Amino acid sequence: MRALRHIPALGLAALILAGCATTSEMEGYVGRSIAEPILDHGSPAEVFQLSDGRRAYQWEITTEGFRPAPRPTIGVGIGIGRGGWGGGWGGGITTLNQSYVPYSKTCRYTLLADQRGKDWIVSSFRKPAQGCA
Repeated sequence: MRALRHIPALGLAALILAGCATTSEMEGYVGRSIAEPILDHGSPAEVFQLSDGRRAYQWEITTEGFRPAPRPTIGVGIGIGRGGWGGGWGGGITTLNQSYVPYSKTCRYTLLADQRGKDWIVSSFRKPAQGCA
């Protein structure tokens, strides 16, 4: 595959995240001009000419934020029974304490298009990787 152009997606993440590109949204572009998703989400990060004559338009979106992360706490106790011989000990791990850790996930969204006249019409799409919307 040969890259036709490489366009940086400076504000693309904010645009896509505001609209939350989902599989059903991508499916909605099938049969429509490639201009529609470009108008909705900005220029793609990559455009490739495929060997079968189609073009692949790719948007990359990086999601960043914080997610809860349980922090294990280890406790050990010793006890002696009252009124007789006996004793015991116990221990355990609990996850009552919680902190937040930063995360970052990059997802790639791809629309495939066929040329019809001077326009490119979306013919299909590739589902993003697992964990992407």
